[in-house]
Amino acid sequence: MLEGKKVSLYVTGGIAVYKVVDLMRTLIKAGAEVRVAMTESATQFVSPLTFQILSKNEVYINTFAEEKPEQVNHIYLADWADIAIVAPLTANTLAKLANGIADNFVSSALLATTSPIFTIPAMNENMLENKATQANIETLRHRDIYVMDTDEGFLAEGYSGKGRFPDQRRILDELRTFMRDKADYLPLKNKAVLVTAGGTKERIDPVRFISNDSSGKMGHALADAAFINGADVTLITSSSLPVSGNIKVIRVESADEMHEAVSSRFESSEVLIMAAAVSDYSPETISTKKMKKQDHMTLTFKKNKDILKEMGRRKKSSQCLVGFAAETDNIYEYAEKKLLEKNADLIVANDIGKKDRGFNVDQNEVIFFSNQHEPQIIPLKAKKEVAQDIIDWIVEFTD
Repeated sequence: MLEGKKVSLYVTGGIAVYKVVDLMRTLIKAGAEVRVAMTESATQFVSPLTFQILSKNEVYINTFAEEKPEQVNHIYLADWADIAIVAPLTANTLAKLANGIADNFVSSALLATTSPIFTIPAMNENMLENKATQANIETLRHRDIYVMDTDEGFLAEGYSGKGRFPDQRRILDELRTFMRDKADYLPLKNKAVLVTAGGTKERIDPVRFISNDSSGKMGHALADAAFINGADVTLITSSSLPVSGNIKVIRVESADEMHEAVSSRFESSEVLIMAAAVSDYSPETISTKKMKKQDHMTLTFKKNKDILKEMGRRKKSSQCLVGFAAETDNIYEYAEKKLLEKNADLIVANDIGKKDRGFNVDQNEVIFFSNQHEPQIIPLKAKKEVAQDIIDWIVEFTD
């Protein structure tokens, strides 16, 4: 969502300024180009040099420091940005923004901003709860400026209350949703997309299980990519990886739990992406007590339900079904067979015999198999990029 975006970051004078440094780093890591403007008060908490070094751009402070005759800096920054973020938003700057006051670089630039504005308040609880502040917040929201709710917790004044700078994960979740809502075009807008992820665990006894090396990273990346492209995403996962608050998550463990979760939601889904590595077999009996060590042990396994095949039988013409094939040899033969037998629209095959791709790593190389095209090799790249390639294929297929 932030990849390639131009972000103007307006930093105002509160103790939470030190947290904004880390927020800026996160925005940059996500692919955004960030340019910073600070109020004079903000510079009392963190040096502008810190933001300059980390952003690799000059920091704007003085409205009258116009070193480039061809541009007016506060107007230039306002026009340059795809999105403006104010962090922290103090009660003072909040009041200025609500009432159209432009008496420093930050307030002047914000008054000239026509791109979406996302604000992150942080202040003392009494200042936050003041009727004037609450009225100013409502004014901004009425003007379609996003104002986050603050967190509650230990404040700089030494007591607990409302007004804390929000947790960064919540900031990023709400920012992603805000940017998605402001996007001009989202190819999967309002489509119901169901994604599975992770390797299932099949219990032997209360402390032992059989599983596989799937980390769930590919499925989680697909859920994120589907959300970014506008979908209403449900992620069914056996992985412990964190999930964005924008995505509905259902935690499962076994193949039976995965089957039940998918089966009950498939009818209402327009796209199902089966990225999970579902165990083919599970023990016929599960001991309720820990099994004691023996010299030899024999376990009898039963075959689990083939979720992809079942959904292929149930699939309507309006639905898109994507499956994965993790292979160590004869990839083309097995993937093409799976495409036919499972009645899938796309099989994403990958060679899990190579250590630098596939299971438990951050990158992958895959081959697309479909009835519409010849096999297409997607070269080695980050899983989030592979996920976007898969979403692009789905968009073309469902268009």
